[in-house]
Amino acid sequence: MRGVPLITSRTALVLGLIAISSVIAPSAPAEDDVVALRQADMKAMSDAAKTISDMFRAAESYSSTEFRRAADVIVDRSGSVLAGHFADGMGDPRSKAKPDIVQERNRFDRLADDLRNYALALDAAGEANPGPMTERMRMKPGEPMGGGPLGIHVRSEAELSSIPAEHVFHLMLQTCTTCHAAFRIHR
Repeated sequence: MRGVPLITSRTALVLGLIAISSVIAPSAPAEDDVVALRQADMKAMSDAAKTISDMFRAAESYSSTEFRRAADVIVDRSGSVLAGHFADGMGDPRSKAKPDIVQERNRFDRLADDLRNYALALDAAGEANPGPMTERMRMKPGEPMGGGPLGIHVRSEAELSSIPAEHVFHLMLQTCTTCHAAFRIHR
């Protein structure tokens, strides 16, 4: 047929992959959809925490670059960014946020900042340990844990850098747990 472009099997394969990826790959939420933005950020932080957790479970899988990349995902989405995502949209039926955030704004913002500070400390630990995971990154048996699910306290930068990264990671997870217990509706 003259005038009709010939579609090769390679072209068909490429077009098929593009079509599939547009269905599979979620598009970024609209900037004005704060609920979708914060849910996407929470999912990204959860995935990043899983990456770090997997490295602590299997130290041979540790990669400073991937460890830092995961910590940076949390750094970029916590602190004032996280707090800002909860300035609006509390009445949205898709939201799992309790309206208590409005009344306890200072506590919520402090937890968002704590999360960022712990992630920054993890990033620094990854930078300081570019080779294999070192023993100084790991918690020692019987090492006391600070904080607790209802009493998270951000330590000074010097104090954070003096404790093992694995301990900092647990403090970060406790911060997530504390925030979810206080400010998330469990359906």
